[in-house]
Parts: sequence; structure tokens; C-alpha cells
Amino acid sequence: MDNNYEKLKVSTPGRLCLFGEHQDYLLLPIIACAISLRISITGRKRNDNIYHIELPNINSNVQFELKENLNYESDRDYFRSVINILQRQGFTFSTGYDCIVDGNIPISAGASSSSALVVTWVNFLSQISDQHKLLSSNDIAKLSHQAEVLEFNEPGGMMDHYCTSFGGLHYIEFHPKLTIQRLPNQLKTFVIGNSCEPKDTKYILSHVKSRVQNISKKIKRQHPKFSLFTVLIKDLDRYIRNLDKEEMSLIRGTIQNRDITREALKLFLQPQFDDKKFGDLLWEHQSILRNILKISTPKIDRLLDAALETGALGGKINGSGGGGCMFAYSPDNPEKVAEAIEKVGGKAYIVNIDEGTRVEQMI
Repeated sequence: MDNNYEKLKVSTPGRLCLFGEHQDYLLLPIIACAISLRISITGRKRNDNIYHIELPNINSNVQFELKENLNYESDRDYFRSVINILQRQGFTFSTGYDCIVDGNIPISAGASSSSALVVTWVNFLSQISDQHKLLSSNDIAKLSHQAEVLEFNEPGGMMDHYCTSFGGLHYIEFHPKLTIQRLPNQLKTFVIGNSCEPKDTKYILSHVKSRVQNISKKIKRQHPKFSLFTVLIKDLDRYIRNLDKEEMSLIRGTIQNRDITREALKLFLQPQFDDKKFGDLLWEHQSILRNILKISTPKIDRLLDAALETGALGGKINGSGGGGCMFAYSPDNPEKVAEAIEKVGGKAYIVNIDEGTRVEQMI
């Protein structure tokens, strides 16, 4: 039976990683929120099995004929990889679509534009499939992670897919099993600043991830019971005596970031939210990302300094680093903070927490 939509529009938010940057791929906890910048896919049914996808924001397009086991045309061919993943899950597709991708999430800037695109495409395709299936947020996130990360053997984690799929504000643990805790949202306004500096997400993620994993393995050879999940910062010295200075610093910074995330969780669960404490924790996290993980840049630092000097309570780089975006928590006068960011060369966006992937229109 033909039950495809003639027209369907689905959208998904970007995200801010509030706490736990460079932690999810180590299976350490994170706190992240979806933001009111979104990407959408609008599709109209065709009379053949061709998918034609226009991407006006990057002056590009993709077209392919639907068949099993699509060959990839690029390193991150997400439009084809999602279809392959869904077909392996038993989805079938009897007709093609003309699609337009549009959005206002900064592209390749750390605000999860690629994961939001994949989540949107999974949501869209599952509903226009012959199975006409409305997937749960959890299933959308799992399938999106497979299509974006596992299918291409990428170094990233699962945070982006779960955050953009579920929306809102969440504390996510990945060990010993995946647990997603929706947090009460008492947060106010953020200002994102895009440095417009290009960044190599794949290299930065792989570089930091491999270093921390190698250090952890090195420690475990002498101390088999050592664990990034349980070691206390006060006990760390007895495990790291045989490391060089850089290794000591990196493993200490990883544990400190883990503990900042856990402290932030307690803050979110308090009946009365402390905006200033939240800002202080963001800045503490940024200090480790800048001084130990070394993923910030001079321009990102200037954007953050300008925001704090104008009244923001705290902020940090957003995403893998090496360029891209920062954000500042600005419950009061976000317009002034945005103006200050733009005066020192950033592109500013005033945002709030938003809901997850959703259908905008169906006919």
C-alpha cells in the first residue's frame, strides 16, 4: 500500500555541550542542551526512485538512484549512509523525493550541524518509508550514530545524536550502560559566537581521544584496576608517577573535566538554580580545555573575554575545538554580549534551549 507523504518537513536543533567536552567518546558523562538554531529537510514525492537533494546553504546538491547497498561518493556521504543503515534495519523505499536542506546552525563550527542533519534525515526517511514508521528519539539517535560515526569509522561519540534527537537539557552517562536523564531547565539565554575559523574536527577528536586512551592503557599495564570512571583526583598521583609531564597533565585534566560535569549535575538538581555558579563552572571547564587539552584558539579566547567583560557569567568553546564556536551564558543583556562578540570579529547568535527533532509539516 502506498502510504508515503506527498510533502514532509522535519527539523532538528543544534546543540551546546555545556560540560564534558571531549568526554563522551571516552564513555565519560556529559551535560548538553539543544538550541534554537535548527536544520530542516523538506521533501516532495517524485514519480520515480531518484533522490535529489538541494543544499543551498553550501551551494551544492546530491542526487542518486535508490537501490540496495549504495556506494559512497565521499568520506562522509551521510545521505547514502542513512539509507543503507535503514535498509539493513528492514526499511524499504518505493519512491524518490525532491528535498531541500535549509537551516541556521553554523556549519562545521562545533554546534552539531552534521549530526543534526543526519538526525533529520533519519527522521524524515523513516516516515516516508514503506513502513511509514515514527521512530522514538532513542532509536533515531542510535541509527544516526551508526550512520555518521560507525559507518565511516569516525572518532566521535554519541552525545550529538542523543542531544539533538531528544532536545531539551540532559545529563548523559555512557558507562556501564547508556542512561539519559532529562534535567529541569532553569537556564536562560546563551550567546553563541562563531569565530569563523575553519577546524578539522576529525583530526582534533582523533588526536585527543587517542592520546587519552593510550595514557589510560599505559597506566593500566601497571595498575590493572585503574579506571577513568572511578579514580579520585586525590588518588591520581600514585597512578601517574611513570608518565611524562604532558601525559600527567592530560590525564589530570580529563579527570577534572569529569568531576566538573558531576558537580554541574548537582547544581542542576538544586531547587534554586545558581546562575553565577553555573557560569563559574563553565569558565573552569574552559580553562582546562584551553590550557591542558589546548583546543581553544586566540580568537575564541578574545570572543570569550569580550563576552565576560560585557556581563556574561561564563562560557567556553563549543565542540571539538581548534576553531568554530564559543558560547557565553548571558541571562541579562544578551544583545550587548552579542554586540561585543561581533566587535571583536565573531558572528553572534542569541539562543535558548529548544525541543528535539520534530515534524514541521506533513501533507
